Amino acid sequence: MTILFSLGIVRGIIWGLASGGVAAGIVMAIRSGLGLPMWSPGPVTGVAALVGTLGFLTGLGAFNYWLEWALGRQKEEHHADQPRWRRYFGFDTNHKTIAIQYMVTSFLVIVVAGIYQLIDRLEVSAPGMQYISPGTYNSLMSLHGIMMLGAVLLGVSGMINYLVPLMIGARDMAFPHLNALSYWVTPPAVLLLLVSLPAGGFDTGWTAYPPLSARAPLGMQFMLLAFYLVGWSSILGSINFLTTIFKMRAPGMGLFRMPIFVWTALSTAILQLIFTQFIAMAFLMVLLERLLGLVFFAPDKGGNVILFQHLFWFYSHPAVYIFVLPGLGVISEVLPVFARKPLFGYAAVALSSLGIAGGGAVVWGHHMFAAGIEDVLRVPFMITTLLVAVPTGVKIFSWLATLWMGKIRLDTPLLFALTAIVVFLVGGITGVPNGIVPTDLHIHDTYWVVAHFHHTLFGGFVFPTMAAVYFWFPKLTGRFLNERVGKLHWAVMTVGFFITYLPMFWLGLNGMRRRIADYDPTLGLGPMNMVATIGGFLIALAMLLFFINLVVSLWRGAPAPANPWRSQTLEWQLSSPPPDENFSAPPRVVGPPYGYGTPGSIHAVVAPAGGTANKGA
Repeated sequence: MTILFSLGIVRGIIWGLASGGVAAGIVMAIRSGLGLPMWSPGPVTGVAALVGTLGFLTGLGAFNYWLEWALGRQKEEHHADQPRWRRYFGFDTNHKTIAIQYMVTSFLVIVVAGIYQLIDRLEVSAPGMQYISPGTYNSLMSLHGIMMLGAVLLGVSGMINYLVPLMIGARDMAFPHLNALSYWVTPPAVLLLLVSLPAGGFDTGWTAYPPLSARAPLGMQFMLLAFYLVGWSSILGSINFLTTIFKMRAPGMGLFRMPIFVWTALSTAILQLIFTQFIAMAFLMVLLERLLGLVFFAPDKGGNVILFQHLFWFYSHPAVYIFVLPGLGVISEVLPVFARKPLFGYAAVALSSLGIAGGGAVVWGHHMFAAGIEDVLRVPFMITTLLVAVPTGVKIFSWLATLWMGKIRLDTPLLFALTAIVVFLVGGITGVPNGIVPTDLHIHDTYWVVAHFHHTLFGGFVFPTMAAVYFWFPKLTGRFLNERVGKLHWAVMTVGFFITYLPMFWLGLNGMRRRIADYDPTLGLGPMNMVATIGGFLIALAMLLFFINLVVSLWRGAPAPANPWRSQTLEWQLSSPPPDENFSAPPRVVGPPYGYGTPGSIHAVVAPAGGTANKGA
């Protein structure tokens, strides 16, 4: 019991529940004193959730460092003295610990969101209502969408946290305590999402459009608060990422000696810092409508619902590139290693990440072609939407040229990377009709959009994340994942994906609307929906294989040397797993990161603790 209460997360939960309960009581007392009904779910639970989150962070110890600094009692911390397992359940400031916390949380959220979607897929596998009510279907569908997007944001932060300091030769992130705070804001957000379903759910879809979101049950409020907290995490993390990349690179590492993953992390952080505030403002305005009766989006009282869509999509389309840019960076890291060739067109690929970020900032209007957007804006947004494909095409051309005539080794990381390229390419091609006004008016809000969006996310994040796990797992743990199980995982997941989402293009073109629980049996849509449902369960089976492989390999996997892939980037020049502070002395970067096949090419010289310099060749 003593060990249990010594864990930061346990203290945080106790503080959070106590402070949330006290806050709810105070609000109810104030309402009673003002002559209002004591119990009002919106204000009482809203204040309790925010105060409870603050109490959770306080009990966790998130503010101890800054408080002691302010009081002049700052003392040196020794997290490394704690057992490794305990560090994952407390306020630990090491970037590798925080990265694993992000990734584990991301995978847990993906599991729950995936279960929600499997239930919905069973419901629409045939016409007619069979298992759940339309309201439950809508709530599960809405939660699936917003939880998956939140999981992607957590996964992106996890990958950047682990890899960027190692790749640039830094000992940690620039602001370690802020880094830990960025993570620990997210568990209360996940809890709020989970309790939104028993609190009535919400039927708005993940977009939360008013006036539906202003009138939805209490679960809607929990979702808005949850995403607000995730937004705070995203903004705080971006400040850390940018500062780390610009101020903590190893001697000799100019911008054009950075690995491509660092370039994509840089572009992602810029998007997070600039655009997250807009969806935060949109959701805050909906909350104020719900709690205080304001009328930002009430047309009958002078409000404008289109204003919400501008604010929402001004973030949410750049957010697509927040989701996929790190995944595209993973592909650019894996291909040169397994093709044993330099990355083709390194400078163009590096700058294309900034091009995608910049282009993605001016295309949000194509989501509103069917919403009554002004005619004068349609053609400009159509042009910018099509032009953003240019920097994306630069990456795909580079990947194909890198593979051409390479000494290819088809290990599991490369298999997932190759599938990612194909899936992402299909997502890009099928996105073109969405950006052209006449065709978008026909396919908007159909299953075509569902298929396109999932091709983009799976190709830009999910498959690259699988490649990243199989590629860097030896670095994290000192053990290999099982290669046979990995290839089986890849095969089942690839087949399952295409069985699930290719039929949705046909369904969309033949009248299947998204976000509906039932459809006309005379349209002949049932067979393809059944095929898509079977594919969804294949994806679930693949993920089960993946998690089994993770757990078993963590304890019984084959030992891995420090650099099993013979990679040149800095993280592979350290032991596996890396030391707590990464580098005993700053490494010295002397060449490009992808000099494979080039005689004498060296990226960096690393001095291990107590040893001679190690050349990253």
